[in-house]
Amino acid sequence: MSTLNRVFLMGNLTRDPEVRYTSSQMAVGTLGMAINEKYKNKAGETVEKTVFVDVEVWGRQAETCAEYLHKGSPVFVEGGLKLDQWENQQKEKRSKLMVSATRVQFLGAPKRGSETADAPQHSVPPADFEPPPADEDNIPF
Repeated sequence: MSTLNRVFLMGNLTRDPEVRYTSSQMAVGTLGMAINEKYKNKAGETVEKTVFVDVEVWGRQAETCAEYLHKGSPVFVEGGLKLDQWENQQKEKRSKLMVSATRVQFLGAPKRGSETADAPQHSVPPADFEPPPADEDNIPF
């Protein structure tokens, strides 16, 4: 029988990304995400439910997340479920289900201070701006 372990999530970060390094200098990042769901119950009232998910991201992608993302940043995460198991100091078994990301897509603007002086500055044109008329003889279709 075939199996499939694929997760797609879109939400906002609940805290700034944290990066640490393994003994072999591989970056490991942790992200906390909140995924909001709104629906109407039987009484017609709007109910908002939030699911909190921990995400693990590796390598250069982890470093990029720490550089450009911050608490509140909207992200799209693709990955798979991972079960973390350990024993606490009282020798009790603990486990936690999390997402191991294969791709993190940034959906919002970069955090302040990450933009360089060489980066292009985007501005909104003034309200009275009109683009030049198109030369209809030069349109290829």
